[in-house]
This record gives sequence, structure tokens and C-alpha cells, in this order.
Amino acid sequence: MLRHPFRVLWRLAGFLTVSLLAISHFALLLWLCALDLKSDERTRWSQRWAKKFLQILRIENACSGKIPDQGMLIANHLSYIDILVLSAAQPMIFVAKKEVRSWPIIGWLARCAGTLFIDRQRRADVADLSHAFQPIVDQGVVLALFPEGTSTGGDKVLPFMSSLFEPAVRHKWSVSTAWIGYSLEDGSVSDEVCYWRDMTFLPHFLNLLSKKKISARVVFGPTVVASSDRKEMAKRLHEQVCALAESSRFSHAEAVERTLISPVEQAAH
Repeated sequence: MLRHPFRVLWRLAGFLTVSLLAISHFALLLWLCALDLKSDERTRWSQRWAKKFLQILRIENACSGKIPDQGMLIANHLSYIDILVLSAAQPMIFVAKKEVRSWPIIGWLARCAGTLFIDRQRRADVADLSHAFQPIVDQGVVLALFPEGTSTGGDKVLPFMSSLFEPAVRHKWSVSTAWIGYSLEDGSVSDEVCYWRDMTFLPHFLNLLSKKKISARVVFGPTVVASSDRKEMAKRLHEQVCALAESSRFSHAEAVERTLISPVEQAAH
């Protein structure tokens, strides 16, 4: 049985309303620009509405580190809300799995935002799509990738697919890293926020709407220039994201420990 049904219905109504407004706004922009919206215009549109969706879903977003404003961004992948969290921080174009294109409403919004869809099982599709990367980066728009190839439950960062880094290596783009994490007071992040294993979208999304509040944290790492070897680059970036994850967990553990120390003990420290 769905928990907090009135909360779910209220937020679902809000989500559908904001979705309709967002798509209507996009249609207006498309008409004003004579059906030719550039990547930077799409990303400004998506950032504006991502912030509104986070409000509807009661997702609080905290970022630390230097947010990149160009080149390629590499991050771990936990859920479809990763895109909202990153978009709210910085206008970006995303590369997503092809299944997202057919999701109701979410797929329409993703297409409006200029998302590039990829079939990761087809090597030719990965190679063909890489040609679409350059015009985006050349416009000064951040291109965001989730190179694990799938989402996880947050317990680890899977090895990165090196084929997606070929354009960055060829053109010597700047590449940044980020780690995304979530916390939840009334449930399990792995089972209720992360979207992985054999989960299906609608039941997962309705349950997500029942949550009182979700806290998202994004830690941005250093920016580097792409190396000459994509496999070595994939390994290096993977190590950076893992390091961000470890430092973030350590910082969180410290914060929890401080809340358990009495005011008198804190003053003594």
C-alpha cells in the first residue's frame, strides 16, 4: 500500500502542472527562435525548470567545490533525479540511456533539454553519438556523462566505460568530476531513492513522492585536461570520483559524531 497517499497525490498534481508549464514554455521559446533552439538556450530552460521540480519533489540540493562551466563532466549515477540535481547547479546537456526517451513526461522533458540518447549495448551507437559531443562543447556548454553505464545503489562506483572519453581525448577538452549522494530520514536511499536493479519507473516515482524530504549533495572535483589515452583517463577519473565519495562519507560521519557530543564537550574541544 502506498504511504502518505494525500502527499503523493498533492505532489503528483504539482509535478504534472510544472511539467505542463515547462513544456509550454519550451514550445514558446521554440516558436520565438524560429524552431532553432541552441544547446545553451535549452540548458538555461532546463536549469530553470529543474529547480522548480526539485521544490515539488522536496529535494534539498547542496553543492561544494568548483562547479565547471565548460568541457565534460563525469559523475557517478544513482537515480533519474541526478539530472535534476546537476541541472539545478549548472546548465548542462546530458547523455542518457535510450529507454529514458520513451518514459512518459520525463522523456518529453529530456528531449526538450537536448539530451543525447545512447544504446550502450551497441558499440556503433557509442561511436556515432560521440560526433554529437563536439558542437555542444564548442558552444561552451557542459556535457555531462554517467560513464558507469548503469545506476547503482550507492555502495560503490562501478568502472567507467572508456569509449565515451574518446572525443575528449581527441580534442583535449577539460574534464571535471563530481560525486552525487543522497540522504533520507524516512526510508532507505538504496531502495527508495536510487533507481537500479529491476525497478520500474512509475512505482518507484510514486514512492519517491511520498518521502518527507530528500537531501542531495554534489561534490565537484578538480578539472583536468584529457590525457592521450582514454583507458588511462577512465581509470584516473574513476579514482577521482571514488576519492570524492570517500571524503564525503568521512565528512558526513564527522558531522554525525559532532551532533552526538554534548554542548559542554564541544566547548571543551
